[in-house]
Amino acid sequence: MSTIFNNRDPVYLQVVRYFKEQIATGKLKAGQEIPSRREIAGMLSINPNTAQKAYKEMEEQQLIFTERNVPSKVTTDTSILNRVREELIMEAVDSFIQSIKPIQVPVEELVQIIHEKYSQTE
Repeated sequence: MSTIFNNRDPVYLQVVRYFKEQIATGKLKAGQEIPSRREIAGMLSINPNTAQKAYKEMEEQQLIFTERNVPSKVTTDTSILNRVREELIMEAVDSFIQSIKPIQVPVEELVQIIHEKYSQTE
């Protein structure tokens, strides 16, 4: 597991985003066990309290569930899983629009450029 933390966002939220990306891309499947809080802290070289905070946040967002003495697992709720994917897409689109809008590129030209670039990366 490799992730590089930025200095803008709290580390625990970056951990949550990492898990969301893993879920959205299918690298983590519905119902799949995830590493323990202690394991994640060691893998990412973060404070165990930060890992705990990230897991608590993911539980509140219902991305994961934890039962007594059983490792935490990714939710099996498809509506939540679909929402995660949609959330990441919308964040990327919003960021793109904010950065491109000042250039005032016509939408038709943007769509053509996006289509060409997206096709090249396959």
